[in-house]
Amino acid sequence: MINITINGKKLQVEDGLTIMEAASRNNIFIPSLCYLEGVHKFGSCRICVVEVERAKSLLASCITPAQEGMVVYTNTPRVRKARKILYELMLSDHPKDCLSCTRNQSCELQKLGERIGVSSCRFEGETSPSYVDSTASITRDAAKCILCRRCVTACNEIQGVGAINAQNRGFKTVISPAMELPLADVSCVGCGQCTLVCPVGALKETSSIPEVWDVLNDPTKRKVIQVAPAIRAAIGEEFGYEPGTLVTGKLAAALRAVGFDDVFDTNFTADLTIMEEGTELLGRLKDALTGKGATLPMITSCSPGWIKFSEHFFPGCLDNLSTCKSPHTMLGALAKSYYAKKAGVDPKDMYVVSVMPCTAKKFEIDRPEMANDGMQNVDAVLTTRELASLIKQVGVDFRALPDEPFDNPLGLSSGAADIFGVTGGVMEAALRTVYELITGKELPFDKLHVTPIMGLEQVKEAAITFTETLPEYDFLKGVTLRVAVTSGLKGARKLLEQIAEGKSPYHFIEVMCCPGGCIAGGGQPRPTNDEVRLKRLKAIYREDEGKQLRKSHNNPYITEIYEDFLGVPCGHLSHELLHTTYTKRGKYNELKDK
Repeated sequence: MINITINGKKLQVEDGLTIMEAASRNNIFIPSLCYLEGVHKFGSCRICVVEVERAKSLLASCITPAQEGMVVYTNTPRVRKARKILYELMLSDHPKDCLSCTRNQSCELQKLGERIGVSSCRFEGETSPSYVDSTASITRDAAKCILCRRCVTACNEIQGVGAINAQNRGFKTVISPAMELPLADVSCVGCGQCTLVCPVGALKETSSIPEVWDVLNDPTKRKVIQVAPAIRAAIGEEFGYEPGTLVTGKLAAALRAVGFDDVFDTNFTADLTIMEEGTELLGRLKDALTGKGATLPMITSCSPGWIKFSEHFFPGCLDNLSTCKSPHTMLGALAKSYYAKKAGVDPKDMYVVSVMPCTAKKFEIDRPEMANDGMQNVDAVLTTRELASLIKQVGVDFRALPDEPFDNPLGLSSGAADIFGVTGGVMEAALRTVYELITGKELPFDKLHVTPIMGLEQVKEAAITFTETLPEYDFLKGVTLRVAVTSGLKGARKLLEQIAEGKSPYHFIEVMCCPGGCIAGGGQPRPTNDEVRLKRLKAIYREDEGKQLRKSHNNPYITEIYEDFLGVPCGHLSHELLHTTYTKRGKYNELKDK
């Protein structure tokens, strides 16, 4: 511990803290902009400056270590004047289209001006030229960038992708891909973690709201919507609920109030994914153990940002990926085949919308592999933030809605499907089913939770030995199944490097693109920090534990769809509708006319 004084108050704080951290832990607020706890310390905006006795100039509190005997002032006339000037200079070349900006009323720059008492701007600089760069997933508006570099840290340090960085110097500095190339021409995976940390409107999801509105107003279309498991634990935040509040029933009611004809749950096809993926894993294990040869470890395939990452950076490992489509594209394929026939609807008149926590899903639905019979499996993806905006535009009072169920047959799910929304959830759901298929007994863990792979650690692992098996799985008797789980692409890189070097000790690996899993997806409500992640994670596990059905293979509608339509897991029709292939990509797309 060290002794410091802040605003005349003598404090003992842990050695190694910055001035800002020391102040925060003692309930002393210092305004900031570029700083983001647990993500980014850079000191570029200087809004957090403080006065320190014997220091020649004001110091950025977010990067200055607290030292023994230091005397700090956070609110002197000199400090307040400096902050206002810095803010006004920042505002001098920033676009003034706040009322039409998607971040209006949720913009950190806006809130900062109110917080430090800026009511006018004395300076007028040359506004950066408007340059909007859009991919299917992300839209970048360079004119609104304030050079805080949060997105650079998220892309380079947290995800390890390195698609964007600071280019040029001085007034010519821009945050962009190398050589100021468009995002579509580099190895951006569309994860959206940059949009989650951007304090202004410089980075955001590419909006699908206008086209969804067009369809909602079209009486000739059968409007189908599905929601991912992570949405129910997060969307309430957009309507004033505490993070981690489950609003499953209100969410279903809101979607009907908006105007959708069929309200399904992506959890249904999460259960279906377990049946397909589990069967695929057992097939690979059998081939490997009986001398036929198989590519192991098998890696989950339901996170499209992770898939694109592996295509760009580890194309030699694509055979390790499960061939299963992600659950929402599976549901789209079934909606336009199985359900369309049951409902007597022409699939060409059906429009399927997915509500996802993920911006990468917007790219995924445009992949040519995600289509059957000449039709996209899914027609549009809305992020959690976009759906909240749509509900507000319609005028629905979300908090006053009654709880309603999802529609069947594509709306019933087990608790195993719910936990797809958290890191480790897909693996745990798979183990619940695979272990029981092999042994005839329930997974021997408390409340069916595989505790070694729960939590927010970057890489987790577990091992399960099959001491006894049913006769058809004798080849697994005595085998120890080794599994690993990671979330965030930096962890994925570590595991893939092991595979590329032939040193992986695992049979089965789960990868989620975003740190913490889908609960922290690029399209989720802001802010998403570790405290919020944990609250959403606990909510997902509560949803799972509150259901009577806890295992995917016990879902009666899953049994029914195999009996009535699909046949068997990994059968001919399943492969046609529910499985996919992958594409080897370089780090840069071919540059044409550059």
